[in-house]
Amino acid sequence: MYNGVLNIYKEAGFTSHDVVAKLRGILKQKKIGHTGTLDPDAVGVLPVCLGSATKLCDMLTDEKKSYQAVLRLGVTTDTQDMSGQVLNTRPVECTAEEITACVNSFCGEQMQIPPMYSALKINGKKLYELAREGKTVERAARPVTFYDITICQMDIPFVSLHVTCSKGTYIRTLCHDIGKKLGCGAAMEQLTRTGVGRFHVDHALKLEQVETLKQENKLESCLVPVDAMFENLEKSWVKPAFDLLVHNGNPLRADQITAVRQETLQKQLRIYDSSHQFAGIYEYDAGREIYKPKKMFLR
Repeated sequence: MYNGVLNIYKEAGFTSHDVVAKLRGILKQKKIGHTGTLDPDAVGVLPVCLGSATKLCDMLTDEKKSYQAVLRLGVTTDTQDMSGQVLNTRPVECTAEEITACVNSFCGEQMQIPPMYSALKINGKKLYELAREGKTVERAARPVTFYDITICQMDIPFVSLHVTCSKGTYIRTLCHDIGKKLGCGAAMEQLTRTGVGRFHVDHALKLEQVETLKQENKLESCLVPVDAMFENLEKSWVKPAFDLLVHNGNPLRADQITAVRQETLQKQLRIYDSSHQFAGIYEYDAGREIYKPKKMFLR
């Protein structure tokens, strides 16, 4: 079984679930999970977790995301992108300066209403299923953060943007909201996810590349090991006599771990057993003066 994270380039026409299904066929293993959906028409970075790394899925979902997007001014659609049904068209009479000021106004914390064509569930039913039935339901606005929005090119009615944002952000909705604020409407023309945390589009693998690497027995070299995802944390090893404790996910005292510096106390550690097999992340409990397991990854 493969264990680690693959940086996959999701191609247009595939859902994130399609990618997982195809990888299960290529790799001949079931334990695979993706780290956040991309619309079928969108392309780009989709980190996929294999084996014990599936425990990382929720953590990677929380990572910052970066996108390259093209919005088209003067048109609104039911899906907020150009794959949907056009609802309205208007002339674009705003200037480049007005567009720039409007785009810049979305930087920082915002409240965003999720689109009806999304995978969010209300009362157990996905919003896009309701939308396909011609239904519209009230959606609560959610806090999102745009850390950076940069206009890369402007050829009105098209505006190319680079966006870095928090989890749960819909770039389609950003485009829609920009158009609404400008008064002419807008829809997303194109979307590429260029980054998720440490994973960048320049190093992403297409499914056909994964299949070739698998056949050549070279895929392991492209996997990011689970412990590499925690490189910011100091690493330490359990003394041989206490391997059973870490294998069972039990708490550990500082004297049961090697090389624990005083300044490391009250922090998190990457813990390995005495044979240097990665066990998991432990967090210091000052009240009990022990390290408690926070996330275990032993297979």
